[in-house]
Amino acid sequence: MNLIADWFRRTFSDPRVVALILALVVGFTVILFFGDMLAPVLASLVIAYLLEGVVSILEHYHLPRLLTVVVVFFAFMLFVVLIIFGVLPLASSQLTELVQQLPYMISSGQKSLMRLPELYPDLVTAEQITRLITVMKNEVALAGQKILSTSAASVVGIITLLVYLILVPLLVFFFMKDKELIVQWFLRFFPKDRGIADQVWIDVDMQIANYVRGKFWEVLIVGSVGYVTFSLFGLHYALLLGVLVGLSVIIPYIGAAVVTLPVLLVAWFQWGWGGAFGGLAAAYFVIQALDGNVLVPLLFSEVVNLHPVAIIVSILVFGGLWGFWGVFFAIPLGTLVKAVLTAWPSQQLEA
Repeated sequence: MNLIADWFRRTFSDPRVVALILALVVGFTVILFFGDMLAPVLASLVIAYLLEGVVSILEHYHLPRLLTVVVVFFAFMLFVVLIIFGVLPLASSQLTELVQQLPYMISSGQKSLMRLPELYPDLVTAEQITRLITVMKNEVALAGQKILSTSAASVVGIITLLVYLILVPLLVFFFMKDKELIVQWFLRFFPKDRGIADQVWIDVDMQIANYVRGKFWEVLIVGSVGYVTFSLFGLHYALLLGVLVGLSVIIPYIGAAVVTLPVLLVAWFQWGWGGAFGGLAAAYFVIQALDGNVLVPLLFSEVVNLHPVAIIVSILVFGGLWGFWGVFFAIPLGTLVKAVLTAWPSQQLEA
């Protein structure tokens, strides 16, 4: 008991450590319990943080901050408009077409599966194939019901989207324009000598900024290269699959493995076991290899120095807490935990 009491006295006698702990607890509590209500604010804060890097680059050329904020903001809005009215309608139409083609694909796949007992009677039986086909049909039926329930709630989704389209741009602009005022207001709640908090923030700020901006470029490059490659091969649903391949890099290790299945299945249903299928599969795996061995080291260098086990644990924990955004920010949040643990012993040794 004396050991624990001594640890509490050493730790909580330092106001800098107490301020850091309170900031972390309050931040995680707000996100955990009020994340849904504050989703537009949190999304705007993240976007403003990402755009701040571009603003800082322009400020190096001695341009007024208000001018750089306006230029970057309108460039961001142009990008959003291109995504909403250019990419999303095409991807949505291809998704609808893919859903309509699912019965034909299942029928074709069923015929191919039924030949397996004839080719490999010692490994596969007709009963196993029948059970597998029944399970697949049930899963497709459940997926159809989910799609119908989603479409029934589309009115609520449209209202939510309109709220985001109005609130988020306004919040992004004011977060960028009044950055110094907002930061100074928050710093009022910290002691002037922040010590460990400053050390953690410097480490996390560098890691998160480089990681998120690098991940944005990785998504854009991999998705674009995937779309161009699929289009050159004449693969159906090239844009939809390119978007999926681009988004798959958000989840390290797991995303690429999950997206590989639909890409290869669409190619197999379109061409069968032929040269076109082999060429497309080879090109796809080359893209994945170049991403992992060339693009990722080029974009991230030594910024993210987490062990693969720590990355997977972060994805599972933060993804379970906050869904998509938890997965997207799993590595930065894991980096935050690592920075706190790294800085903590040095402060205790100094004491």
